[in-house]
Amino acid sequence: MKTHILITGAARGIGAAIAGSFDPAKTTVVAISSKDGDLNDPKVPAQLWDDALAALDGRIDVLINNAGVFEENPITRADAEWLASWDRTMQINLTASADLCRRAVLHWQTSGASGRIVNIASRAAYRGDSPAHWHYAASKAGMVAMTKTIARAYAKDGIYAFAICPGFTMTGMAEDYLASRGGEKLLADIPLGKVADPEEVAAIAKFCALDAPPSMTGAVLDVNGASYVR
Repeated sequence: MKTHILITGAARGIGAAIAGSFDPAKTTVVAISSKDGDLNDPKVPAQLWDDALAALDGRIDVLINNAGVFEENPITRADAEWLASWDRTMQINLTASADLCRRAVLHWQTSGASGRIVNIASRAAYRGDSPAHWHYAASKAGMVAMTKTIARAYAKDGIYAFAICPGFTMTGMAEDYLASRGGEKLLADIPLGKVADPEEVAAIAKFCALDAPPSMTGAVLDVNGASYVR
């Protein structure tokens, strides 16, 4: 029986690499992007979940939350603009992911099936981020805490949760950021001397989704070239 996988944020970068890493002979993947719905709309996660269930014959075995935004939000902005940016990042990066995690857990509890959640967080969850990205760091720290809570609460039900914390990864978003902040200086902070490739993150996500032993549930896996070692 094929494993049914739902992944968000799959149009490019890490999400596309994860979606492309699965063997179609063994898995069926529904890869969602912003074209399928704007996660900033609180009603969209439920719609996307229901659409994916329909496409996967009523069964989802693995949820991979990769969708996210990384947008500057300087504290010097007008109050309303700053708060709107904070709320948008929290809704897309954390609340929408939480909504999908909740639906996944309820789905598996109702069916009595085992299931897996893989949340793509960030190095920023632990070491913070730039002064213009309070909201991004906070959203990813929340994602890590949520993952640990799910793992502790539902391991007894055969529901496992993992978080992956990449540092800079060579996607269009990271390339723009490196260029704006001075790439050489930032690379000097990475002992490996390079940012991660999306395929490296994808390999870890695939392992968590399909092969990680149950006793690994709750694990938070770093992919940052030793730029932040816990």
